[in-house]
Parts: sequence; structure tokens; C-alpha cells
Amino acid sequence: MVDEPLLKEAMNIIKTKTFTASITIGLELGYTKELLSKNLVIKELQAYQKKRIDEANIYLSASVCECSIVLSGQNEPHLRLEFINYPKFPLEKEVFKQEIIDLGAYLLGKMQQNRTVIVFSDETYMLELNEAIDPRI
Repeated sequence: MVDEPLLKEAMNIIKTKTFTASITIGLELGYTKELLSKNLVIKELQAYQKKRIDEANIYLSASVCECSIVLSGQNEPHLRLEFINYPKFPLEKEVFKQEIIDLGAYLLGKMQQNRTVIVFSDETYMLELNEAIDPRI
């Protein structure tokens, strides 16, 4: 067993301001019931992450969880991508927000969605291409 006081002395503790965000992206192609794969979304997320690292040294670490959006007759599989202001690669609040909004717009297009919602700890954004609504609602 490791002696905890020795472990604490040996570790580096990095602290930063807390900013959080989540993007919820649908897994249906439009309103067709044709499902997109989680792996496809992750592949596109990783391509975008690599691009931002290469272009601007911006690191957007994500936690990806499966969920469903339920509203009246709609029960659509989604992925929720969770982000924090990762202490190893901290960003200023407005930079963090803009990077997440840009990523949300990128995924909206790549996944052929009509809208997606981005929730920050202090406000919520909805990115929408048009006002169409899922006919099951």
C-alpha cells in the first residue's frame, strides 16, 4: 500500500477555473430514423480535435455518453459530449465557449442534423439550420 502523505508530496496538483459544456447530438440522419453510429461521431470528433491541436494548440478533451432525447412521440438516440476546461490545457472562458460552439457547428454539419443544443454552466445555445420539427413530436 502507498503511504498517502508521500503520494501527495510526489504529485503535481494543477488548478484552473472551472468551465463546463455539453453538446447533445442526435444519431438519426435528419428525421429519417436511419441511425448514425457512435463510432462515426467519435471519428469526426477526433478529426476535429486533431485539427484544432495542429492549428491552434487547442485541446478539447471529451467524455462521450449515450442518451435519448424524449419529447412526446419522439424518442431519439443521442450522444452527449461533455467538456471541462481541462487543467493540463486550460483556456480562457470566451475561447473555451467559442471552441465548443465551433465544434458543435462542425458536428451538426457532419452528422446532417437540423439542430443541436450546447449547454454551458451559465447559458444554453441552440444551433439550428431551419425551423423544421421532428414529425413525431
